[in-house]
Amino acid sequence: MSGNSGMERLIPIVNMLQDSFASLGTSIQIDLPQIAVVGSQSAGKSSVLENFVGKDFLPRGSGIVTRRPLILQLLYSKNAEYAEFLHAKGKKFADFDQVRKEIEDETNRLTGSNKGISSIPINLRIYSPHVLNLTLVDLPGITKVPVGDQPADIEIQIRNMILDFISKDNCLILAVTPANSDLANSDALKLAREVDPSGMRTIGVITKLDLMDEGTDARDILENRLLPLRRGYIGVVNRSQKDIDGRKDIKQAMAAERQFFLAHPSYRHIAERLGTPYLQKTLNQQLTNHIRDTLPALRNKLQSQLLSLEKDVSEYKNFGYDDPSKKTKVLLSSLQNLSGDFDKHVLGSSSSEVSTKELSGGAKINRIFNERFPFELVKIESDEKQLRQKIKIIIMNIRGVKGGLFTPDQAFELTVKDQIKLLMVPSIKCVDLVITELIRIVNAITENLNKYPRLREEIERLASLHLKSREQVCKENLSMYIDTQLSYINTHHEDFIGFANASQKASSETKRKVGNEIIRKGYLGLHSGGSKIRGTRDYWFVLTTETLSWFKDETETDKKYMLPLDGLKIRDLESGLFSRRHPFALFSTDGRNVYKDFKLLELSCDSLEDVDSWKASFLRAGVYPEKDNYPKSDDRDDMASLDPQLEREVETIRNLVDSYMKIVNKTTRDMIPKIIMFLIINNCITES
Repeated sequence: MSGNSGMERLIPIVNMLQDSFASLGTSIQIDLPQIAVVGSQSAGKSSVLENFVGKDFLPRGSGIVTRRPLILQLLYSKNAEYAEFLHAKGKKFADFDQVRKEIEDETNRLTGSNKGISSIPINLRIYSPHVLNLTLVDLPGITKVPVGDQPADIEIQIRNMILDFISKDNCLILAVTPANSDLANSDALKLAREVDPSGMRTIGVITKLDLMDEGTDARDILENRLLPLRRGYIGVVNRSQKDIDGRKDIKQAMAAERQFFLAHPSYRHIAERLGTPYLQKTLNQQLTNHIRDTLPALRNKLQSQLLSLEKDVSEYKNFGYDDPSKKTKVLLSSLQNLSGDFDKHVLGSSSSEVSTKELSGGAKINRIFNERFPFELVKIESDEKQLRQKIKIIIMNIRGVKGGLFTPDQAFELTVKDQIKLLMVPSIKCVDLVITELIRIVNAITENLNKYPRLREEIERLASLHLKSREQVCKENLSMYIDTQLSYINTHHEDFIGFANASQKASSETKRKVGNEIIRKGYLGLHSGGSKIRGTRDYWFVLTTETLSWFKDETETDKKYMLPLDGLKIRDLESGLFSRRHPFALFSTDGRNVYKDFKLLELSCDSLEDVDSWKASFLRAGVYPEKDNYPKSDDRDDMASLDPQLEREVETIRNLVDSYMKIVNKTTRDMIPKIIMFLIINNCITES
């Protein structure tokens, strides 16, 4: 190819490859050059894309609007202006309101109408005289809180989906960040930094420049002096929500954008390098150059895949595609292999195919049962002050104006029932985590069916439906289990201390010790410079029932420090923009320094799984997670009683509740995994 016309043909050629692979559903894994649009919810991604086209055509609303990746192919056409969908071949959409409706309908067809998500893309091609040749992948906005029927780990699912796209070397990243938020905490730039730490593939887009506080501007960012990127930043001004609701013409909005940059004292000197038209032109040039640079490697990979496919085809030369017996044989063989693979993933396998990099399948579910679930239970148990306050209020409300001479047993029963009800949330969360891992297993083992895309899609659909049905049955049984515990408070249980022992028990419970036993050993990052990631260094940590010690290495000869665990708690920390590690901290409940001059001992792991595992180990040592949901007002102090009898009664009820909840929690830790195992996992193994 030579000349500008040849260069302009590069993007349509890659579009044809994209459409071909998407429609065939083949197992060919080609890393095609493309631009992925990444940003948090309400960052302005949709407005940027609509400005390119000059039409309102993307779904809008609250929460997650983009719930499937949208591969948007913009093609210059001198006279025509219309849209086409790959899933609706031959149908032209001249009305862009119908384009929006088709996107919504196609999204709901695969994900349901209640905010579910899917990684299967929608391919949309728009021909217009107002666009430059450009291909973009609009990805779901980064979110933190699940809504509708979304799973509890929706943030992780969306994050993984985005990483699947942007981790490919041939993918340019369009990181969209609103100017009225802190750039250092940009979700889009954080994800981009993970896969592109040098900033070679990342293009920054700063939106909402007109909404910045008076007296502030984004000049340092746009001039690439703050958090610089090799490809720089481009600022745009989108329509406001009021403009969108009022159907303000995009052409008028772009004229207003141009006027804003020319009139603003901080931006007028770089106005020619700002705005939607400049962004579109830049992306067109960068994508064209990117395709040109990656073309040789892409051609080599296509040739390699072609040779591999020709080899596969030769094996089927004598295969009679109309022979029902052979079809049945292939189908049964595939299903038997899937069943065997599922069993291996869940029950374990000693084969050489076992992953050596990360926990998966049954091992991950085992960790959920034995580390994550107990940790979630203890997070409920550790809210001591709030529990005592609740007991005191219950006793006073039971007595009313009369007062009383004896400790009311109703206070014990009401408090225990309230505590038992709290067990439902971590139990449901445990089910959600197991279902998520089982779905991941199904998706992993069906990769072997890439030669039969329709069969794979149908198997994944049926497996997902079956898991959803078992999930519902399991949650109903969990609810029944909690109701069963609530129906009868068994004060005659052999492990229950009883009223007499509770009255005699000391007012402050001492932590049970069974000698200074070693609980866990392993490497952790120690952030010696506060929260500055640059001060991180790995040490060998030894956790016992009484202390946390760290050494230079696993030989344990050069001890650096030994920290007593009395009075310590654990809390989560936010990871920094440039950090790939996952931090947490130990701190003292009385506000004293924990390590040298620091009130926090900041530690970090390479993965969230390691963080959860260490948290579970700290629980065994009696270091509980921080609770930050105490009442903020001073009402709690006002309720403090000067009546020593009331304080003794509160202590008595507290000891009774503690004794009984230990029985319930012990049973719950044992029963919930068994219920999940019986109703979901064993059922899936049997049915498969």
